[in-house]
Amino acid sequence: MEIRDLCIQILGGQTLEDKLFSPLVLTDENPGPALLWDTPSRPIGMEFKKHSKEEKLPPFHEHGSLDKRAVCLHRFAGHELLAVEIMAYALLAFPDSPKHFRKGLLNTLKEEQEHVRLYTARLLEMGVKLGDLPLYKHFWSYTPFLNSPLQYLSVMSLTFEMANLDFAPLYGKSFQRHGDPSSAALMNRILQDEMHHVSFGMHWLNKLKDPQESSWDSWRKNVPERLTVKRAKGFCLFEEHRRKAGVPEDWITAMKKS
Repeated sequence: MEIRDLCIQILGGQTLEDKLFSPLVLTDENPGPALLWDTPSRPIGMEFKKHSKEEKLPPFHEHGSLDKRAVCLHRFAGHELLAVEIMAYALLAFPDSPKHFRKGLLNTLKEEQEHVRLYTARLLEMGVKLGDLPLYKHFWSYTPFLNSPLQYLSVMSLTFEMANLDFAPLYGKSFQRHGDPSSAALMNRILQDEMHHVSFGMHWLNKLKDPQESSWDSWRKNVPERLTVKRAKGFCLFEEHRRKAGVPEDWITAMKKS
């Protein structure tokens, strides 16, 4: 199966199985012309809902409730599904990007598909199906700003995925503290993969950016103004996770000051 055909299936799929389909053999012999996608198709019950300020995630002190933990995991599952769709979007939008970039992005997409499966399985154990709670547009609203591989890397890999280097361990520790080691283990699995995804982002940012620019300056130039530095980190900054992902010290220092 061609990567292009898989991405079209993911974005136009009418079932969750369509979006999580991951063939063993994928080729990239016919990436085709650039193809932009307005809004991904969604299975019935998984359509985007309008987000309100009242629908914040349950605070940490409420994680003793299974229902509250399920709300958190459902939201995270929604983020992972969005990531799958946005990575498919990028593969279609940038057919002329370097082959190794496309291969790495495809591998990341596959890991995000697995994250959706893992979250879905854990939610079922908690009595919740994906789609039982609202799913939001969130990341997808930034696709108009993804006009180059550098912009994709800056927005997704180095902002939203980098923030998960903080959020995943924070929620994992809270779930563990409230007697849910299964959910805590899941968050640790997500953290390990996200470090690889951020590493992919840093590697390709450095390869594609202007050699005269620092990685920090290139990142800031390639994200929309409404994405502040705070969107790339959690309530506290886990410096060591960034170091393991290859984030340079000057970047970490700048994030701490922002």
